[in-house]
Amino acid sequence: MTAQAEVMGTRNDALRAARLRVGWRTMDQAAKCLSAHGKRLLDDRHFEVSPRTWRRWEGERPGWPPEETAIVLHDALGRWPEDLGFTVPAGWIRPEVFHEDDVNRRQFVSATAAALVAGPVVHQHVDPALIDYFEQQLEGHYRADMFLGPHDLIGTVSAQYQLIDKLVRSAKGEVRRGLLRVGASYAALVGWLYQDAGDLPAATFWRGVTQEIAVRSRDRHLVGYSLVNQAQVRTDLGDGHGVIDLCEAALDGPDRLFPKVRIMAMQQQAHGASLIGDRVAVDQLIDAAGGLLSHVDDDLPWGNACRRTPGYLEVQRATCYGRLGLGREAERLWAQVLDGVPSTARRDRGVYLARRATAAAESREPDRAVEFARSAVEIAVETRSARMVRELGTLERAMRPWHDASVSRDLSEILAPVTEGV
Repeated sequence: MTAQAEVMGTRNDALRAARLRVGWRTMDQAAKCLSAHGKRLLDDRHFEVSPRTWRRWEGERPGWPPEETAIVLHDALGRWPEDLGFTVPAGWIRPEVFHEDDVNRRQFVSATAAALVAGPVVHQHVDPALIDYFEQQLEGHYRADMFLGPHDLIGTVSAQYQLIDKLVRSAKGEVRRGLLRVGASYAALVGWLYQDAGDLPAATFWRGVTQEIAVRSRDRHLVGYSLVNQAQVRTDLGDGHGVIDLCEAALDGPDRLFPKVRIMAMQQQAHGASLIGDRVAVDQLIDAAGGLLSHVDDDLPWGNACRRTPGYLEVQRATCYGRLGLGREAERLWAQVLDGVPSTARRDRGVYLARRATAAAESREPDRAVEFARSAVEIAVETRSARMVRELGTLERAMRPWHDASVSRDLSEILAPVTEGV
């Protein structure tokens, strides 16, 4: 037995202590949590650490993990494997300088590979029927997003965008313009999925791709839609004036946009107004958008949230009220909205429940806030929506006045599956 093993004893107590410190109570839970953490950190859906592997690590003289696993262990536990009881191989150099850049590089490559295919492609005949095919697939992706959340769809949708881009390079005339239009809508969905997954740099990149393809398609409605997409990212960044600038640019053109694009621009501008504390503008913009709902009659496959989401504009109003600190008004609206949310919109329901919980906390009803949070966490664990997790973080801050009360301990227990990274 080596000197290191003698110090450690017959178990890897250092790894066990680090595991317990972050709340991973069992080795099976630790393997599951580390696998989930690695998938997010490396943007690698295949990263996996099995319970058997973790049990071996906590046994006598654990073997050295692969470098990527070492990086994930360090990011999750705050310590390198050499400090966690692993036997250090000769010549190993701790990647303190390089690991962050390497992870960022992998994330950038993963996010952009489907959009930046260099060089010529082999030309082929492009049948016009492919446009209808991709449009039908897009509607299916929107439905799947409501069930699954972003992580399981990013690869599928970005791969289809890559195929569309390849076909655009071979197509001619109206077929080419049709594929550009559908390509812009696929890029918009990829951008949304990255945004929902919490990766704003990747979301920003794909929002830029959306705008480029929209401009190339010469479709003014898609160009307006792409500006609203960029405003969505600015909303998540908390840049109210940036949101307003982009939405005003979308609405300022000489040509009249389709009603649904104007609705999207107006409601997103309302979010910008809420970020700068302008309640009057919030209500004016959402009321004006409401006057256009009955005029939405196009058959385009993109931007249909106002038709697909029950109580779409009241959802936006309630969200803005919550951001403005109008807890009671927001809570009343969320009660109405949630009554109309179908079972198929599970991810949206989780986001709304988390926002309603925050509104209840701001209305000085902490017990109700915890009740809503319990249901939201169940959905957050299933869908892995970073947007939902972020909303639950807002709830934690709203519950600080009760930090010494039992209700705060109940909330911490409820949020544990999210905060532990399951």
